Amino acid sequence: MKRRDFITLLGGAAVGWPLAVRAQQPGKIARVGVLMGYAKGDPEAEGWVRELIQGLHERRWVEGSNIRIDYRWPSGNAGNMSSDAAELVDLKPDVIVAAATPALAAIAQETPSIPIVFVNVADPVGQGFVPNFARPGGNITGFTSFEFSMGGKWVETIHEILLAIADEVIE
Repeated sequence: MKRRDFITLLGGAAVGWPLAVRAQQPGKIARVGVLMGYAKGDPEAEGWVRELIQGLHERRWVEGSNIRIDYRWPSGNAGNMSSDAAELVDLKPDVIVAAATPALAAIAQETPSIPIVFVNVADPVGQGFVPNFARPGGNITGFTSFEFSMGGKWVETIHEILLAIADEVIE
């Protein structure tokens, strides 16, 4: 083996070693907190939880094996929402999922450092959770189910549909 090839091989092994060691940490279980802004038993919300679990599973995160998920379902009660948010933060999860605006408001008050991913929050920029969508900053990011600029497009679409219906009625 040539000296240059040997040094390249050795250097590659030295660089890759820390990555391999970090990847093989037996016993390290990722912890996710989920604060639902919906009642337990709500079929749609429970469907979202099933989808979350399935999506994690597809990415090789298996509950009880390498990930633990702690759920709180305060059912919209503001007092329960705050105490459940505090409980989740005390568990020191690696990330918290906040489903709905009240859940995000409660969890955002509890932690400035644990990453928070929100879903189904109306106008997170307008409510002051994030400064903007492009660069949310801080520890909060997520997905909204409603983009306010779409309201105008909806009106245009409804108008076009009504015009098409009116044309059919006239003909």
